[in-house]
Amino acid sequence: MSAYRGRFAPSPTGPLHFGSLVAAVASFVDARAQGGSWLVRMEDLDPPRVVPGAADDILRTLEAFGLHWDETVVYQSARHAAYEAALQRLEARGAIFPCACTRKEIADSALGPDGTPIYPGTCRNGLQPGKTGRAIRVRVDDAVIRFVDRLQGEVVQELARSVGDFVVRRADGVYAYQLAVVVDDAWQGVTDVVRGADLLDSTPRQIHLQRLLDLPTPRYLHVPVATNARGEKLSKQTLAAPVDAKRPGCGLTAALDFLGHPVPDALRGAPPADILDWAVAHWNPAALPRARHLPISEAA
Repeated sequence: MSAYRGRFAPSPTGPLHFGSLVAAVASFVDARAQGGSWLVRMEDLDPPRVVPGAADDILRTLEAFGLHWDETVVYQSARHAAYEAALQRLEARGAIFPCACTRKEIADSALGPDGTPIYPGTCRNGLQPGKTGRAIRVRVDDAVIRFVDRLQGEVVQELARSVGDFVVRRADGVYAYQLAVVVDDAWQGVTDVVRGADLLDSTPRQIHLQRLLDLPTPRYLHVPVATNARGEKLSKQTLAAPVDAKRPGCGLTAALDFLGHPVPDALRGAPPADILDWAVAHWNPAALPRARHLPISEAA
């Protein structure tokens, strides 16, 4: 095995849908094409959103599609101590502060590139009299983050203007995705992150945390996000249909077609292992569509 270590990190909020399958296939094939390891991590940090049984269902579906992972599956719900230790390191550097603001209080702020309000810095110099800290935010100051995505090219983001000081632990005590993903990628030795382009704009926040915590920055490759006929990202909220685990060959073929790697006619409907072997042998990141969103047909 090479030094390459990739991962697929689904949220167990429901069955695997086509958009998630695309991300899983892209990360799996990219890892195997470079002789690397492929890990699976369950992002089950947010208890209200976790659907009982969904994690097991996702794992069974991955196996049905021939997407077999290396090493033990990691569950973020068992990693709270690691996230708390990271917060303590950030606190020791003076990089975080308590915030008393509610969502309603910052709802009128300008919107960042991902559509969320830019934090106006209300609590960064101390809480106002009578206020109690609820969330914990990390300071961004004048940080300008630059990185080159393997598909999307150079990304430059000035965090103060695009995001503002961002949350690393929510008011309800749940550790934020941005913190957890950084801690876990470093702990698992992940060298390459291949995921949907809906997370491209949040990557600079993760790089900022990596630098504050003295953690390595992996290479990134953000593939197009699958959208429905209305232009909405496929998700549980948009009622995306689960993939058909009884017809994995069809699902893999559709995913590879979407990723700009059309499967030869002779392999359409073939066993998953045969399709994946072909995909690994012919994988070419330069052939991936350089777009953030792409529509799919209802048949997918």
